Amino acid sequence: MAKSKEQKKQIIESLVNKIERSKSIIFTKFSGLQVKENEELRKELKKENSEYYVAKKTLLDLAFRKFEIKDLDVKSLEGQLATIFGYEDEVVPAKVVDKFAKDKEGKIEFLGGVLENKFISAEEVKSLAKLPSKPELYAKVVGSLNAPISGFVNVLAGNLRNLVYVLKAIEEKKQTN
Repeated sequence: MAKSKEQKKQIIESLVNKIERSKSIIFTKFSGLQVKENEELRKELKKENSEYYVAKKTLLDLAFRKFEIKDLDVKSLEGQLATIFGYEDEVVPAKVVDKFAKDKEGKIEFLGGVLENKFISAEEVKSLAKLPSKPELYAKVVGSLNAPISGFVNVLAGNLRNLVYVLKAIEEKKQTN
């Protein structure tokens, strides 16, 4: 059933809101995905504060025109188009879709995305999916910062241990004399 102009206006306003809130946007081509599989992907993305949205390319194009996104042409993207909005982490939506796509060979694939107001290619989105997430990166940074401190503490503790051993040896020597 065709949508009225008012319904289309509401969809465009909703899309503009989603684009404004997003840290990253990914475009995927989905063909052959069953309803159950689509819902499974939606649930996985929702857990990660991301959203899977399917809209006509013309409506998406009208919504994206309100933003100055370099090299983006929504209408040129091929196939049935799903848009994934990542609201918290730039990397997580790509990781979730990449993991999901491994099980569903040929049913869903990256077409590109938007990161920092620039269009990125499907290959760049795949590279993004391979990056560690923010919590993983934070853990690595904390570990890197903590390593020298731990080493310093061990050195200081070693000096104290050696002092205790020397004092113990002096005590034992005095007791034998």
